[in-house]
Amino acid sequence: MSFVEYSDCIQDGDVAIVYLGHESMTPVKVKRGAQTQTRYGVIRHSTDLIGQRYGSKVTCSKGGWVYVLHPTPELWTVNLPHRTQILYTTDIATITMMLELKPGSVVCESGTGSGSLSHAILRTIAPTGHLHTVEFHQQRSEKVLEEFKEHRVDHLVTVRNQDACKDGFGVTGVADAVFLDIPSPWEAVRHAKAAMKKSGGRVCSFSPCIEQVQKTCEAFSDQGFEDINSIEVLLRVHDVRTVYLPLPDFGPDPSAQIQPDSTITPPQNHASIAVKTTIPPRDVQGHTGYLTFATKPRT
Repeated sequence: MSFVEYSDCIQDGDVAIVYLGHESMTPVKVKRGAQTQTRYGVIRHSTDLIGQRYGSKVTCSKGGWVYVLHPTPELWTVNLPHRTQILYTTDIATITMMLELKPGSVVCESGTGSGSLSHAILRTIAPTGHLHTVEFHQQRSEKVLEEFKEHRVDHLVTVRNQDACKDGFGVTGVADAVFLDIPSPWEAVRHAKAAMKKSGGRVCSFSPCIEQVQKTCEAFSDQGFEDINSIEVLLRVHDVRTVYLPLPDFGPDPSAQIQPDSTITPPQNHASIAVKTTIPPRDVQGHTGYLTFATKPRT
């Protein structure tokens, strides 16, 4: 199992996602002889998981069942242990597209946090790219490195425990893209520029406050970046419902010939038809943060 390479069957040591329902999933480290307790009963790793195909329906000890899914960055984002506030799929999708990431890209990131965005970046740049990620907090950097090894993506990433605002990213002139998610990103812009290739490249900064955005945009401009723009991405999930609409009554068919002696049938109640429709949510997810993008000019 790897977060960047798919496997068919569950093996000892894998991280699998136990799917109990749309709003209820949990990551499980598969270990021979171990058990996982769920509301549907016990899952025995040796007999119920190891050797089974990912996506299998597994019956628990109480008779209920769950699905066992292959881990992906999207599933990890909604199941990971939170050590910090994290980025979710809506912003992550925008970031990976706007930074023009692809297999083979070299990316610098600060800070690593809980590793939500990091896993998505690694899946995008594999198998020949590399992620240089910087985390100021020592325990968080050690924990995320442990997770990278457990998820078998550590060959694609270098984790550094340092302050990106003071010490930079530990590399110079190699990055195709840089991502900043720190309290004062404007202090790291010059280091981001130094880490990027001499010609071209994209940089993104995530900030929850507009004052942070203003200072970061000024720093981008002072460092010679171009095409500076900020966006906010809001997700609206529509609810799908079934409604019943009455069929219209157009009256008798004028083309039908009525026999003189025939008995006219009184009009019947017309049936209704079931259709699927969507309605917008009453409560829209609130503000998460602003994404500021800039381009290093080509020389």
